[in-house]
Amino acid sequence: MAEDLDALGRAITACRICVETPRGAPLPHVPRPVAWPSATARILIAGQAPGTRVHASGRPFTDPSGDRLRSWMGLDEAVFYDRTRLAIVPMGLCFPGLDAKGGDLPPRRECRDTWHDRLMAVMPQVDLILAIGVPAQAYHLGRLGLGHLRGATLTETVGAWRAVLAARGSPAVFVLPHPSWRNSGWLKRHPWFDADLVPALRRAVSARL
Repeated sequence: MAEDLDALGRAITACRICVETPRGAPLPHVPRPVAWPSATARILIAGQAPGTRVHASGRPFTDPSGDRLRSWMGLDEAVFYDRTRLAIVPMGLCFPGLDAKGGDLPPRRECRDTWHDRLMAVMPQVDLILAIGVPAQAYHLGRLGLGHLRGATLTETVGAWRAVLAARGSPAVFVLPHPSWRNSGWLKRHPWFDADLVPALRRAVSARL
């Protein structure tokens, strides 16, 4: 499994599909895939796609979103970036570019269709998935047979987090909003997230570390 994963990791690092054979408009810059699969990690962080800072650093969650996510999980940077303990595989492996309003474009479809099923196959030890945002929730709940628990909106899906968590033995799935500071208003409108979900998430993370 380690050899298979290493080979897959090298192939991902060299990936240029979104420039050479894109589905739609090509990626507007040089690809820089940022994915940290692991042969030993029991926890998988499945985000949306790298932002501008991560594209520059080549290291996942090196931005304020990462600070908030680590706070939710109750982890410091040393543990968070220990690739033997946490795998980080966003739905879009490269920064997708910006839309006309300056926001991030959606994750590239090529990433999910080309890489994700293969990555999940070589990481069978993962037994906790943090599905961050709609694309990650659609993919992971769908492949685990939990698509019926997705709501019409992210709020409905995250609001059903207990049902999602109870529906699986392994891997367990936490459905989360994006930790972007743009979602601070959402968090204020839904105090149950910090009061109920975050403590449960920290317990689940701690148990696997």
